[in-house]
This record gives sequence, structure tokens and C-alpha cells, in this order.
Amino acid sequence: MNHIEINAAKRDGQGSGASRRLRHAGRVPGIVYGAGKAPQAIDIGHHELVLSLRQESIHSSVLTLNLDGDKQTVLLKDVQTHPYKPQILHIDFQRVDASHKIHTKVPLHFVNTEISPGVKLEGGVVSHVMTEIEVTCLPADLPGFIEVDLQDLAVGHSVHMSHLKLPAGVESVMSHRGEDPTVVTILAAKVEVAEEPAAAAVGETATGETPAAV
Repeated sequence: MNHIEINAAKRDGQGSGASRRLRHAGRVPGIVYGAGKAPQAIDIGHHELVLSLRQESIHSSVLTLNLDGDKQTVLLKDVQTHPYKPQILHIDFQRVDASHKIHTKVPLHFVNTEISPGVKLEGGVVSHVMTEIEVTCLPADLPGFIEVDLQDLAVGHSVHMSHLKLPAGVESVMSHRGEDPTVVTILAAKVEVAEEPAAAAVGETATGETPAAV
């Protein structure tokens, strides 16, 4: 997995007016905080940030934030986007300490779906109950994703949290709490039932003729 480095600059202007001016100039306001240091307001080039965010791994990787030449190790914590324009409004980063465990989310990658017995032989439908899990680990042990193998899964069977193979040093937060939720299951395909013919109209015989009056 490629290491991701993001270039940023320190900013002094605060408030909505300063943020609007930054956005008009093609910059995204943001903040970096944590690791026992004071929060620092920053700004990043919008185009560069858009390109970086296209990488799935940016959401679950330890990143390098190059802040005016001062390289800091961070996690991406939040991205605010415009409700209908393709524009990033604000971004948050959290500093990490290599010697302290972090708590973050990691995406799940489902593999061998097409060869699982439940899909290939039984025509079942895969239901992804979870698409990411919360983990704790040291920054150096953080995986870009966790693989979920469906090659032996039949209809009606599921993969639970306890079945996942986590990398060394990585622990599921839910498992630590004693929980074992379903991650993915294969459901039986719905069988379409032909509709019953409409009942004969009231007042008509089975042949469709109206009986004569007595």
C-alpha cells in the first residue's frame, strides 16, 4: 500500500468569512489536533485533496501531514462536503503517537463471492451486514482493509466477527466487548409465486354466464 502524504499550510484567519475566502481561492480550511499538542488551523489545496481522497486507504491509514515542512503523523477523522456541489468544505486530522494505540475504523473487503456455494450453486444473495469494523492497534499495525473470505459460505450461513482473521496486533473493539455480530450472510433467493386467477365475478357462473332469474 502506498504511503499517503498531504501538503498543508498553517493559517491564522478564523471564522466563516476567512473560510469562505480560502474556498474561493481554491483552498480547504481544516484543523489538526491531538497528541498532547495545541490544535492548529490549516488549509490544503482543494484539487490535491480531492485526488488524495479518491484513495480508499486514506480513510484507514496513518498519513503524513506535511505542514509547512513539519511532517506530522496523522489520521483522517472527518471530511465535510457541500450538500450538492462537488466541494470539500472542511477537513479534520488527528495526530497520532507511534507508541500509543489508536481507535479507528477499517473497511472490509469481501472476496470469492462468485465461487461461494451459496451464490454459485444455490443462487443465493449476499447481504453485507457490515462494511467496516472498529479496531484498536498501534499506528504501525493499522491495516488498509480486512479481508472477508466467502468461498465456503452456503445459503443460510454467515460470517461473524469472531471468524475474521485480523492482522497481528489488531483487535476488534466489538470482540473486546464480548460481542460477536454478523458481518455477512447469504440469503436464499426469493421465489416468485404466480398469482392466483381472479375469482369469478359475483353473480356470474363458472362459465361466465349470468344465471337466469327464477
